Amino acid sequence: MKKKVFLASFLFVLLILLVISCKSAPPAAEPPPPVTQPLPPPPSGAGQAALNALSAAVDSAAAARKRAIDFESPAYFPSDWSAAELRYNAANNMNKLTDAEAAAATVAFNSAATAYNDLFNKTIPLYAQAREDEIMAARDTLIATGLTGEYPEYLNYADRTALTALEQYEAKDYYGARDTAAKALFEYEALTAAAGIYRTREEILTRNFDVYDPGNFERADEVALAALDAAEAGNYDAAEAYGEEAMLRYNLVLSNGWVAFASDRRNFAFNERQRALELRANVAVRDLFREADAQYTQAENALRASRYDTAASLYTESEARFVMASRDAQERRRRADQAIRQAEGRIEQSDNKARDAELIIEGGR
Repeated sequence: MKKKVFLASFLFVLLILLVISCKSAPPAAEPPPPVTQPLPPPPSGAGQAALNALSAAVDSAAAARKRAIDFESPAYFPSDWSAAELRYNAANNMNKLTDAEAAAATVAFNSAATAYNDLFNKTIPLYAQAREDEIMAARDTLIATGLTGEYPEYLNYADRTALTALEQYEAKDYYGARDTAAKALFEYEALTAAAGIYRTREEILTRNFDVYDPGNFERADEVALAALDAAEAGNYDAAEAYGEEAMLRYNLVLSNGWVAFASDRRNFAFNERQRALELRANVAVRDLFREADAQYTQAENALRASRYDTAASLYTESEARFVMASRDAQERRRRADQAIRQAEGRIEQSDNKARDAELIIEGGR
């Protein structure tokens, strides 16, 4: 069934959920390559038992080292990391030709493994706290969009992923916790991006900015629907591309809308200013006109600085004050004219009385 365009404002939330439900979380960063050379082939002079013990120690040290790298121990404790690396390098450089040499190397590798494990144990609480801080910041950003207040189920969806990461961490499944935490962070950020598109389109419609750039707005809706179709078909690369295009177009419509809206408000304010000047409001109600003119000047400066929303607001305010100034100037002119007519009437009455008096006086003679 063909989807209605009015659903485009919300489809991105559904799109993101489809994507994060079916795609794996972003892959973890690959650890840096070891700085040491690989262990040379087992020596032929040592017995099998010694070689087995050495091999186990080598594997243990390599695994401990990799785990420390995977959880960023070198960044948290650089000096401790350097010390552990010295042990590891020294073990690699030891002779291993005899049982005694192999045994000594085994001890050295086990010592390096212990150093890496101790370093990891110091690191993991800090690493976990940093991931938690990232997730909580992303969660707060998502909540700040207001979308989760209207659609709390999407926040709950991401929260469940974050809680799973916490459970894995408490169970000491550190790799699982790391990957699940990355997925939770991805979900919060993806939903925030979806909310941004939703709010942008909502603002466009609320302000009627779509009338200023109907072509881009219609195209944005079209690719938004195409993104949902692609996601439902499992074509996530196309869905992402369509989604990015839609976001760009919605932002362009909003930006163009503010430019056009600010221009309209400027025209209205300019016309009211001219009318106020024609009515000599700058003389009749000087203070009110000056206030309006000051706002108009601020709006002009904001427009030149490309602060279109501020300019539009200031133009609107100045327009209202120019209207008030014109109205007050007209009212003052009306009262002045009325006063003049009343004065003229009194003068005429006075002249009539004077003439009557003269006639009486003349008649009396």
